[in-house]
Amino acid sequence: MKRKFLLYVTLPYAYSILRPLEHEIWRRNENVAWYIEEDCRVELEKGEVHLKTLREAVEYNPVAVFAPGNYIPDFIPGVKVALFHGYAIQKRIEAIDDHFTIRGWFDIYCTQGPSSTTYFKELEKKKGFFKVYETGWPKADTYFSEEIQHKPQNARPLILYPPTFTHNVCSAPHLVKEIETLAKTRPWDWIITFHPKLTDPEIISNYKRIARENNNVTFFEGVDKMPLLQRADVMLCDSSSIILEFMFLDKPVVTFRNSHPGPHLIDVQHPEEVGDAIETALTRPSELMNEIRKYTMWHEPHRDCKCSYRVIEAVDDFIARGHIGLKRKPLNLVRKWKLRRQLHYFPFFEKF
Repeated sequence: MKRKFLLYVTLPYAYSILRPLEHEIWRRNENVAWYIEEDCRVELEKGEVHLKTLREAVEYNPVAVFAPGNYIPDFIPGVKVALFHGYAIQKRIEAIDDHFTIRGWFDIYCTQGPSSTTYFKELEKKKGFFKVYETGWPKADTYFSEEIQHKPQNARPLILYPPTFTHNVCSAPHLVKEIETLAKTRPWDWIITFHPKLTDPEIISNYKRIARENNNVTFFEGVDKMPLLQRADVMLCDSSSIILEFMFLDKPVVTFRNSHPGPHLIDVQHPEEVGDAIETALTRPSELMNEIRKYTMWHEPHRDCKCSYRVIEAVDDFIARGHIGLKRKPLNLVRKWKLRRQLHYFPFFEKF
């Protein structure tokens, strides 16, 4: 009998993380379906199965549920698998990255490489109620495919600007005037795209206006940003994990007040420094590019396009033997109640 797997989506970035996993499940001739939370856009493709209610997701009875977010409903059957929405890059100024916060929802954490596995293994020993497997990130299967690694040639340099949503490190409020000036004075094309959680109407309005007033600027509102990463020559950003994803394509990044700068970045502190920094990045200095390659390997050494394969193998191992000896997960009663309220899931009361 074919097994069933569930892909759990809370925000649009999950599609590109989960699709390589879906393809691996199909390759094994097993069943897979999607559950997409109500507030998230449905961006499914032909042949993909959509479970439209939580009741359907529960009745689907999956053997495992995969989520690239911070939580996963405890009441859906199956092994709960954390896949992460990005890498441990310490976006904020903090001792421990939020990437490592344990909230008690998951049975398995599928880590990406040395930057995450070492600390998660320590947490595994300390907490005792989950298992850690280093599999690589499913989305990396796409990044290291031959198709994506091919670099299109642009008529003019193309700069991609995808600022983070995190308030205290978001560059968007600070760079409006400078990007507008650079769009008018430098021979470059621009693509501006925002994280779905960056919702400030004034910021969005300002950047859309720049796009309307300059033929060389595009404001992109789609879900799939992979083609943008592939097309662009240089990224301008701040402190987002998308920086690392862009570097997987062997491309340089200019950052504005990055929270943890290093030799793999060209980091600037003032808006007026951005233009010259981009000029430098476009020359692809050899020292910079070598630092980029070392940095990305530390985060994601799995470049054989088999990360999704290893994720399913991890589930199989957990079911067969990995769960043995684990403690029970925390009761999490308050969190569970809040999640049910957030999702409007109270099946008990539906009986009356």
